[in-house]
Amino acid sequence: MAVHAHPDDESSKGAATSAKYVAEGVSVRVVSCTGGERGDILNERLKGDPHILSDITRVRRDEMARAAQILGVSHTWLGFVDSGLPEGDPLPPLPEGCFALAPLEASTEALVRVIREFRPHVLTTYDENGGYPHPDHIQTHVVTMSAWRAAGDPTAYPHAGEPWQPLKLYYNGWTLERTTALHEAMLAAGLESPWADWLANMRRRPRRVLGTHISAAEHFAQRDQALLAHATQVDPDGHWFAVPLELQQRVWPTEEFELARSIVPATMPEDDLFAGIRELDDPDEVCRRAPARDADGEPVVAYVGEPPLPPDEPGLDARSTAPQDADADERDEMREGEGHTE
Repeated sequence: MAVHAHPDDESSKGAATSAKYVAEGVSVRVVSCTGGERGDILNERLKGDPHILSDITRVRRDEMARAAQILGVSHTWLGFVDSGLPEGDPLPPLPEGCFALAPLEASTEALVRVIREFRPHVLTTYDENGGYPHPDHIQTHVVTMSAWRAAGDPTAYPHAGEPWQPLKLYYNGWTLERTTALHEAMLAAGLESPWADWLANMRRRPRRVLGTHISAAEHFAQRDQALLAHATQVDPDGHWFAVPLELQQRVWPTEEFELARSIVPATMPEDDLFAGIRELDDPDEVCRRAPARDADGEPVVAYVGEPPLPPDEPGLDARSTAPQDADADERDEMREGEGHTE
């Protein structure tokens, strides 16, 4: 189960891995915490379209349905409203009723209900900084961690279904090494790289230790088609598609994840999200069993992820949204790629 903040996040983060596991017969569920109602229209060809402007909520739901079909995943809307990205100095308050301001107990219960219905062995979501510090990404982390703790507890939300404890929890993300390799390969091929601003942003933030590498190159094209299904959010001529597919498959054929918690023993590096689970005689029985808990009520785990490494270039903190323009084109492509513009 991949828990994301907005529709389109599931196609830009770990989508090839989702498609790979679907092709292997694994059931994959995507959960979108919000409807993406406050996302900017990033496709210049669609800006000003009266149909989109009149009902962006319906448009984004239709886009998500197409992306889910392309990836072969099932999908659930958690039902909360996009918080938008506050900008300014000082920052304006978040809009009333948005996901980032929802009571944690209510959003946790909603996700616990989906976990107990779908019964995943593995959860994926964002790190504590949201991967990118959008309020909804950070809240998605908070809610997922809360649901991870509660889903297997028979005393928590007993009306929300039979207890079910996912055995592993991952954060998805991009490694600096991957971005650097693709950037250098583009330059070596005499092509303009879209990654300069991404590198500038990443070098100023703590480096995550992503030790799980999933070979998914044969599903990169499927990932791209799912991302293109989110037509309002993606410029088909933009940076997401600037790197030739063959170059990506040759230079960096994997997607990376950071193992944050594992109830089953884990050894790094990994090449499978289900490592340690496949070896169990009956994984479902383990998931149904209420896990032992420590003094703080946390499930007792066999593995906890490593802390982030210091940034390559000290500067902004991990949650900064200040733009970077390493290629001097008056844009920050990393911010735009995440749907956050001035």
